[in-house]
Amino acid sequence: MRSWPNCMPTGSELSGRRVLVTRPAHQAEGLCQRILAHGGQPLCLPTLAIIDLASSPAVQQALGQLGQYQLLIFVSPNAVHCGLNVLDAAGGLPPQVLLATVGEGSARTLRERLGRGPDLVPRDSFDSEGLLALPALQQVAGQRILILRGEDGRNLLAETLRQRGAQVDYLAVYRRECPPLPSSLDDWPQNTDIITVTSGEGLRNLYQMTPDAQRSAMLARPMVVVSSRTAALAAELGFVQPAWLAHPASDDAIVASLIEWASTQGSTV
Repeated sequence: MRSWPNCMPTGSELSGRRVLVTRPAHQAEGLCQRILAHGGQPLCLPTLAIIDLASSPAVQQALGQLGQYQLLIFVSPNAVHCGLNVLDAAGGLPPQVLLATVGEGSARTLRERLGRGPDLVPRDSFDSEGLLALPALQQVAGQRILILRGEDGRNLLAETLRQRGAQVDYLAVYRRECPPLPSSLDDWPQNTDIITVTSGEGLRNLYQMTPDAQRSAMLARPMVVVSSRTAALAAELGFVQPAWLAHPASDDAIVASLIEWASTQGSTV
């Protein structure tokens, strides 16, 4: 388990609780810091590897066309990170283009990278449905919209915006892969009290990565998720306990759910 020596304790609500963090390696530190600050013990097991596609032929071909779009939609923090790498290579943001993010996590990443937030972001439902409900996206006939995402993402955004008259293109700026399970973590369910998962694909990968001999122990563990779709997937895969749903999809909300779960458990002493 990695150590975060700069983390200052702020509470003991998670004292002794061992928390599995499945975020991609480059996105896990903030959550692990918060778990440590509340007395918990984070165990990092990335279930998604993010491969930047900024240098791929398809992305390179798209660089000269970015100025044709009125709106760029980033569907995830990884889409922001990798998409801005593409925009940097193209000389920066096209003039007067509007920016939208599906969730608050993507909005925070945009602020960190650009020093400005998105023009459009859902206020309540941090998903494609929430973005599509915004008044600014009801009348989009004739607009050209580019959706920056990973390979093989959901198609709801493009399909709905096309029905509303927009011309919509996709640009895959990263690829998600299932990483190998480190041999040192073969028995991770035995060293974990609760799991945190931030995507359905990450949960599927965790299921596939876990050795058969540990499958029953994994399915018995409680879990915190950030969407009802992932909670439903957990039940479908056979997890025994209903998932705890963190809202919104943020590190702070995940930790709040962990603390709520811990309050229902007996003492670890």
